[in-house]
Amino acid sequence: MDNYLKLRRSIDALFGNGVSKYLPKNIDMTFSRKTGRIRTVSHEGKLLCTLRIDGGLAITPFFAQILLNSRVFRENCVEINQDAYPFVKEGRSVFCKHVVRCGKNVRISADTPVLFQNQVVAVGKAVLSFDMIYDFDRGVAVKIRDSLKSHKEKTQL
Repeated sequence: MDNYLKLRRSIDALFGNGVSKYLPKNIDMTFSRKTGRIRTVSHEGKLLCTLRIDGGLAITPFFAQILLNSRVFRENCVEINQDAYPFVKEGRSVFCKHVVRCGKNVRISADTPVLFQNQVVAVGKAVLSFDMIYDFDRGVAVKIRDSLKSHKEKTQL
């Protein structure tokens, strides 16, 4: 199977049908020397995602912003309020009480983009599922893995 097609199918399986049509056409893939599997995917020098051993994708905020054009992809996102925005931008976790809206496809340990005013602020791992985030008013909802601050630091180096 073609590697581009394999990546598109993985994106559709993880984030919903039709999301992969927003994947840029001219992407660069790096492969593992040992296994030959796809390791990382980039576009014009910017990292889009890293493929995990378990079949998941670790997406970057840049790639999440591209995929945000899809309505189906929005069901995988968590939107936060203004109080949490400065902390999440710095790479801190999202707490349940700061969640304004949560997509129905947010599942435990799934890659979850965090939005503020329709902009991707960070990407993290969901600690709670869609139902649980609304049920609880305390505790961590999303543990942040990658935020806007970390990308600004890399570009300044």
